[in-house]
Amino acid sequence: MSAAIDTLGIKQMSKQRATIVLLCIGLALGALCMVGKVGIVFALLIALMLTGIPVSIALGLTVLMFMYLLTQVPIEAVALKLFTGIEKFEIMAIPFFILAGNFLTHGGVAKRMINFATSMVGHWHGGLALAGIISCAMFALVCGSSVATVVAIGSIILPAMVKQGYPKQFGAGVIITAGSLGILMLPSIPKVIYAISTNTSIGALFVAGLFPGMLLTAMLCATTWFLARKNGYPRMKKATWGERWKAFRESIWGLLLVVIIIGGIYSGIFTATEAAAMSAVYAFLISVFVYKDMKISNTPKVLVNSAALSAMLLYIITNAVLFSFLMAHENIPQMMADWILGKELGQAGFLFFTNILLLLAGNVMEPSSIILVMAPILHPAAIRLGIDSVHFGILIDANMEVGLCHPPVGLNLYVASGISKMSITELTVAVMPWLCTMLVFLVIVTYWPGLSLWLPRAMGMM
Repeated sequence: MSAAIDTLGIKQMSKQRATIVLLCIGLALGALCMVGKVGIVFALLIALMLTGIPVSIALGLTVLMFMYLLTQVPIEAVALKLFTGIEKFEIMAIPFFILAGNFLTHGGVAKRMINFATSMVGHWHGGLALAGIISCAMFALVCGSSVATVVAIGSIILPAMVKQGYPKQFGAGVIITAGSLGILMLPSIPKVIYAISTNTSIGALFVAGLFPGMLLTAMLCATTWFLARKNGYPRMKKATWGERWKAFRESIWGLLLVVIIIGGIYSGIFTATEAAAMSAVYAFLISVFVYKDMKISNTPKVLVNSAALSAMLLYIITNAVLFSFLMAHENIPQMMADWILGKELGQAGFLFFTNILLLLAGNVMEPSSIILVMAPILHPAAIRLGIDSVHFGILIDANMEVGLCHPPVGLNLYVASGISKMSITELTVAVMPWLCTMLVFLVIVTYWPGLSLWLPRAMGMM
């Protein structure tokens, strides 16, 4: 799915816009590597991307062309790296979290979370929209995928909002941005990819996203409440405490997955990868035997869909691992780190530069590709500047959230378009108030490392 969306994103935007954005990225990278092999590597990559080739394939072709023409490395080493590059136990967390997300999406967990959130805040201004944001946050605590969050929550809450009298644009803007919480809260596929790329603790990254995720949830809710009150959008009848307790009891089975993930990792019962496997098993059990919203006969279909998505994502990872191997062989990350340190940008300047570079990359690449290409380049410089690896990972994650919500490759836009039957242009306008809120949040996460680091340090994970 990721590879397919990679291609879809390039095709959806105009050729002129694609060229301009890619040239901007090329200039930014060129500022880092004016001459030599570094420039050749990125010139090859950008040239291939300009032809419309999916990023994942462009990465692999760049490695093959460079090694065959400009190095003495045996070409057989590429084939060997294709297999050994993903022989990491941590990578198994990705298919397991994808599988868990699919079980939760089909198993009625989202519906019960929405009912609980609605019972708590439905009587506020824009109550149903606020319930959608809180539901996305709760679902993100147990899922790890932005797409799954948008599909699971959006397909239920958006029709309900329209039926209650909310403008469709308003509802779509809420779901697109709130759905991005799926990669910031506890489990997260981009976090796993970053951890693999930089040898950072996956458990610490999972926990580090909790407080930033709560802050972003509150900021999105504040924006939604302000707009709803300003425009006089509907409010619901206030639920009784009995109704709230009933809704909580019905949703508790899904929320218990949070306890399994945090408790298991913190207590040392299992690793983050094993937590992903436990999540998949638990999601299957509650979907089939507790909530009974998914029949056992549907299990093979869910397994096949999860396997297909996992295979496509692992294909991207494999090509990006090849690209990382090339950069390591040519000592490119160290060269770039030396260049950055030589410019004396300092921590604040480097973090600002990183945000600009990642936001530009988000225009033409999906999150997995961005992390696998950029993290090995930027991470060494961040460490040498005294920036914590976990904080840097959350910063990258926050940038990926923004990229998911704006064109031309914003994946959440395309998913929401399928749900709402609205054009990408309409959704781009609709999402702007919340997108601005996310940019403010990005600044906070960037320059307040304690927000990300306090909890994993308090839990002894760092």
